[in-house]
Amino acid sequence: MWLRIKDIKLLAEKLYIAKDNTPEEHEKALLTNKMGKVLHIPTERVRQVEIYRKSPDLRKNTEPCFIYTVDAEISGRVKQNKEISIITKKQDLYNEYIESFLQNLKIAQKRPVIVGFGPAGIFCALVITELGFKPIVIERGGKVEERTKSVENFWQKGQLNTESNIQFGEGGAGTFSDGKLNSLIRDKDTVGRFVLETFVRFGAPKEILYKNKPHIGTDILRDVIKNIRQYIISKGAEVYFNTKMTELITNRSKLLGVKVVSADKNKTPESKIIETDSAFLAIGHSARDTFEQLKAQKIIMEKKAFSVGVRIEHLQEDIDKAQYSKSAELMRKLNGAADYKLSHRASNGRGVYTFCMCPGGFVVGAASENGRLVTNGMSNFDRAGKNANSALLVSVTPNDFSESDVLAGVEFQRRLEEKAFHLGGETWKAPCQLAGDFIKGKISVQTGKVEPTFSNGYKLADLNEILPKDVAVALKEGIPAFGKLIKGFDDYDAVLTGCETRSSSPVRILRDETGNSVSLKGLFPVGEGAGYAGGILSAAADGVKVVEKWLNNL
Repeated sequence: MWLRIKDIKLLAEKLYIAKDNTPEEHEKALLTNKMGKVLHIPTERVRQVEIYRKSPDLRKNTEPCFIYTVDAEISGRVKQNKEISIITKKQDLYNEYIESFLQNLKIAQKRPVIVGFGPAGIFCALVITELGFKPIVIERGGKVEERTKSVENFWQKGQLNTESNIQFGEGGAGTFSDGKLNSLIRDKDTVGRFVLETFVRFGAPKEILYKNKPHIGTDILRDVIKNIRQYIISKGAEVYFNTKMTELITNRSKLLGVKVVSADKNKTPESKIIETDSAFLAIGHSARDTFEQLKAQKIIMEKKAFSVGVRIEHLQEDIDKAQYSKSAELMRKLNGAADYKLSHRASNGRGVYTFCMCPGGFVVGAASENGRLVTNGMSNFDRAGKNANSALLVSVTPNDFSESDVLAGVEFQRRLEEKAFHLGGETWKAPCQLAGDFIKGKISVQTGKVEPTFSNGYKLADLNEILPKDVAVALKEGIPAFGKLIKGFDDYDAVLTGCETRSSSPVRILRDETGNSVSLKGLFPVGEGAGYAGGILSAAADGVKVVEKWLNNL
């Protein structure tokens, strides 16, 4: 029988002594012995040990260790141990659950269309393909190989491709990030597990299945995305890049098709209509022109809260020392570069928090519109960069952009991005400032021990000129507050880079309990752009769950 046992502790020091085995074999041998002791059975009866979860215990004044939840097949019977939570059934995989929909399924007459090929669109397309359908995918940006060249050209030469960049293209905005797979979704052990196992299936490292803060890294994620695309095409799906949806074709309140324009650089732009009765709208949080199109076609949307702020950079070794204490060297080897996640309620009522923290990473230009500068963070899988960086954000609500227009949040973002572009010298350099100078309200004269990593170069400036007053006040209070939680976070030499505006979608495209848009039957808003997710894992999971609802519609 299968058992799941929680709260198994192994000292970090013992894990590092691998002897003749590989570190993975040594770790499993230690866990096998520990499980035998916990269950009071010979270790020979403990078989097929699998790590389900693993997280470091970073509490101060304790020896560094890791806490595990472990699955294992146990031969024979065991006695219940009150101190250990034992689950007598191994976790069902989500793909077994989704396959149940195939029974008595009424096949759709027209091929479903997926608009956008970020995490939500990718998983919509994958699950639909695995169920035997042949979807059509349209993506305004390029395939990941071409898109990478466009992004690097922007970073190196300042030449922005407004259709294929960090925001648009195969894989979505998360492709050029740390590849984090954290999520607060409630059914993390079902659909979330399915998403993680799918990433592993297509080339992600197996450790993402059990690490408490899994990440893939931008370098590996690009290959995973390409592998998924090639797989679904081999199963009959069609994927069209450099192709933008320009109109929904409708008959009153029912979808009949989508109008698209192909903008292949080697061909004259070509317009055509794809007939369909099911379209999954996975457009991402930066598809501002598509939001305008939906508004013009009276698709019901609403303004929603999001966050804006800056990127903050520290030396990674300082974050390692603060988080791992005296065991920084050992824990860095066992657990990688240290991260953090912090939040604070400012006296003016604003929430201040860190977001998309990138250990050993870089701050990069993430613009999608000319004359509007945007920052983002990125790490490779090894997280070997000199600096740590994180978004440092403050919440804003529709009250901050009180215009009645549903796209007022978009214009709010644009105003900040335009100020950042101007303050950086209008050459795509980012305005940077030492944290200590930002708090004092003066322009930095030179950088200190932390050198900015911004991809397009930087210019020293006063970020108070960009940020709304309430946001700046909250940041000035939050930085010292975080310094009390992580030693050195509020160092004078920490570098701030502006501005970060694309934390999440500024609108929500309303849908009902069936997954359909409340305005149009057959249109399924999905993922981060639709306002129902925040990050790679939750967007992918939302794609899977909306496909479930679509199947029920059939």
